[in-house]
Amino acid sequence: MRLSSLELDNFRNYQNLEVEFSPGVNVFLGSNAQGKTNLLEAIYVLALARSHRAHSDKELIGWSQKTAKIKGVVERRTGKIPLSLAFSPKGKKARMNHLDQAKLANYIGQMNVILFAPEDLNLVKGSPQIRRQFIDREFSQMSPKYLYIANQYRGILKQRNQYLKQLSHHESSDELFLEVLTEQLIEYGSDLIWRRLQLLKRLDNAASPIQEAITKDQEHLKIEYVSQLNVTDLTDLTMIQKGLKQHFNKLKKREIQMGTTLLGPHRDDLQFMVNGHDVATFGSQGQQRTTALAVKLAEIDLMKEETGEEPILLLDDVLSELDSTRQTHLLTAMQDRVQTFITTPSLSDITQKLIKTPRVFKVEHGTLTLQSEIDEAPNL
Repeated sequence: MRLSSLELDNFRNYQNLEVEFSPGVNVFLGSNAQGKTNLLEAIYVLALARSHRAHSDKELIGWSQKTAKIKGVVERRTGKIPLSLAFSPKGKKARMNHLDQAKLANYIGQMNVILFAPEDLNLVKGSPQIRRQFIDREFSQMSPKYLYIANQYRGILKQRNQYLKQLSHHESSDELFLEVLTEQLIEYGSDLIWRRLQLLKRLDNAASPIQEAITKDQEHLKIEYVSQLNVTDLTDLTMIQKGLKQHFNKLKKREIQMGTTLLGPHRDDLQFMVNGHDVATFGSQGQQRTTALAVKLAEIDLMKEETGEEPILLLDDVLSELDSTRQTHLLTAMQDRVQTFITTPSLSDITQKLIKTPRVFKVEHGTLTLQSEIDEAPNL
């Protein structure tokens, strides 16, 4: 899979942009605040129909503009697929193969991207919400069914929380309706947990040898799913359903008192164990970064298994955060395998030696200039 071209209209600081990309490595070179990250964000938004850094789609529209557009052509094994997104105060519209898409679920997954940015180093030591967002975002790209289940769960959870608040404030008293919502939440919640467990097992199988390779077999990684249900990848769907039902029965009065749902996949977490210890608590910064890198690289393998296509890799100023050993492993893993987009103010010596025939673009004040396409980029 690769993105062959991109067009932007009034997106962030880009008024008009049309650019064609290399199927290999594309480098966006420039000082800070010139628009490098905005380009990666545009590619990310084109794939997932939402930004990883904006709280609202309105932020994507250029200053003093009313609308914004992103267009691109993704090339898959089955052929070319034109994709486009239009943003306005009324919302956003998605098109695929020049046809309007009424449901974003039909749009997402046509182009798969993996983003690795400095904030992703917080995947290990950050909040549980960061890790939940990570697995839902990545697994939704891989599996339309996962995306559907996750969306259904979120919708019912929102409705149930609203009704619990009404019961808490004595604005309603019909607990039978709460039972209906609880049954629906158990149905989708158990399915979501089960799917997470299966995909995480495969992610763990892919990440563990990467961690060992980076550390020369000194660190052994294990990814564990943390839930009030105490489940494992061997737990079947029926057992998860029974567990949720039992817990909800016990928590019913407390949930009504507090006006919120206290159990479910929206409260679960991941734990990264290195040599038997929680790396978030006991690991060094180097171990935490190695773990984050191993997980990101493992995503490439898992996404290829699930979709049959290599994803597109977005590296947003992350090279400067990695030492030479981790840089080498990252760049070697992607070389001649996945289309890659890199933002950086400069390329280090090791990067110049490892990246073959990059297409380098100079970014200045929302404009893009092709600089070079030369072996090993010796003068960057």
